Amino acid sequence: MEPNQSPRNAILAVRVSSARQGIDGDSPEAQREQGERFAQTHNIRIIKTMAYLESASKEEQPMQDVIDYCKRHRNEIDLVIIKSIDRLTRGGSYHYDNLKRQLGPLDISLVDIYGVISDTRVNTLEHLGFKYRWSEYSPSRKTELLEAERANDELRDILSRMIGSEIRYTQLGYWAREAPYGFCIEKRETPNGKRAVLKEHQTEGAHMRKLFELRAQGTLTDEQIADELNRLGFRTRTKQLRSKENHTKVVGQRGGKPMTGKLVRSYVGKTIYAGVNTETWTGGKPVMCKFKGVVSVELFNQANRGKIRITVDPTNPDYPLVGEAPKNEKLAKKNVHNPDFPYRKVVTCPECRHPLLGSASRGRLGKYYPAYHCTNHGHYFRVPKPEFDAVIESFVKSMVISPDRVEELMTAVMTVWEKRQLQVKRDTDFSANRRQELEAQIRLLVDKMKLISSSTAIKYMEEDLAKLEQQIIDLDIKSNGEDGGKPTDMPTILTYIKYFMEHLYELLIYTCNPLAKAEYLGVMFDEVPTYQEIKDGTKNASLLTDINPLFQLANLKNVSLVRERGLEPPSLAALAPQTSVYTIPPLARGAD
Repeated sequence: MEPNQSPRNAILAVRVSSARQGIDGDSPEAQREQGERFAQTHNIRIIKTMAYLESASKEEQPMQDVIDYCKRHRNEIDLVIIKSIDRLTRGGSYHYDNLKRQLGPLDISLVDIYGVISDTRVNTLEHLGFKYRWSEYSPSRKTELLEAERANDELRDILSRMIGSEIRYTQLGYWAREAPYGFCIEKRETPNGKRAVLKEHQTEGAHMRKLFELRAQGTLTDEQIADELNRLGFRTRTKQLRSKENHTKVVGQRGGKPMTGKLVRSYVGKTIYAGVNTETWTGGKPVMCKFKGVVSVELFNQANRGKIRITVDPTNPDYPLVGEAPKNEKLAKKNVHNPDFPYRKVVTCPECRHPLLGSASRGRLGKYYPAYHCTNHGHYFRVPKPEFDAVIESFVKSMVISPDRVEELMTAVMTVWEKRQLQVKRDTDFSANRRQELEAQIRLLVDKMKLISSSTAIKYMEEDLAKLEQQIIDLDIKSNGEDGGKPTDMPTILTYIKYFMEHLYELLIYTCNPLAKAEYLGVMFDEVPTYQEIKDGTKNASLLTDINPLFQLANLKNVSLVRERGLEPPSLAALAPQTSVYTIPPLARGAD
């Protein structure tokens, strides 16, 4: 180039394969510096730099935007500078040739820093003074196309090694994706080298564990569970939104949303929280992860109520089974809240084993006759409700908890109580930490308000301040409600429990809540019983093959201890010597 020749105008095109490479690394900045140095040494003036943070292996090429810009400003541009051909495209020779051909009619040359692309043109008929379209060619074209194909082959090799390795290690139980809510990524030394696993997030993990525990209890709706988690400070993860034109520029953020009932149902069905991976890369087989979940498999199954169930085979623990619970098991847990027919869907038909329904048919004189029945299954089965209830009551009278298992159950009760006490302590600590976080946010807002003079900004900050103060008030109300009252007298409670274990009939028959009676009956069976099995079991409990081994046939003469003043276990007097009689409040007979 002649020293006095005027500089040519150029666009510098910069591209990296991903937003992470462009944000965490220095590749875009390095390409920009290389392009600027190249322009200085070749008398080129860069009038615009266009950067892209996305892959060039897809059908829609990001560098097409550069070509379109050249078409709009064809008279202002002489060159397009790229670092190398693989920065222009990784789609192979087809996409490369397509992009470069569009620049030909614009009289704009494509130049790379490494010198592979040449704008030299050779006319094979120049010595004869003629030139045809076919006689003129670029000597570097073949090299350029080979380089474009090499870039495409390199992409395939890179992705094959990377994705193939991620799939393999995912099938071995490691983690290769973004950490789901409740987890964070941790690099750990393993028998397979240093691999990525999930580790419970300090704050998010507590939220997810609380979600599963509340849902497993079954006392709150999904919306109420969401409200409780929001009170404890749950918010979805925030993610920065970046400009489509410049991915290094943050234009906003998304996330930070409160929990909802729909989100509860979405989270609770994800098996990864129990340490089981069921994603596509596992090849359709659930894989037991090499890291612990936020909750146990048992708690996961309880929270999902049979809709999703994880079963671990001791002979093959690395590949658990994931699916719906067996039909009978789901029926045993399902109960339609109708106090007039509490045993519907708790007892099955003796002929087809479908759950019995309950309804009252109207006679010719207008009187209603309630009954349990099974219809629409090719046969007819119907038992009047009084007869049905009498069979249930007779069966319950014949059953007691095995005496040699009472102490075992008492120990189990203490274990559950200790776990709940531990959970109460965790909730208290979590509430205290949450309160400190809210107070810190309030102090930060107040400090900002001292430096701001805009009335509009101050107005919005005051609204945020009021919301934070209200969250603290709600947190204090909830904490005071949980901490209020006298401490639990566990020895007295255990005495009550032991008495009712030894006198099961009083607990099951004289319970005022008919729905609770049906639930108690379901506890006696490992599988849903038929009406005929219960009826036969009143005479011989050994005929019940599905009854829980915890129960056995009772001596009816020694069971009933009901008195006018209520149930009075003698052992309670020793716990309260200052009173003449320590009685359990009377249970209403036959109350429905």
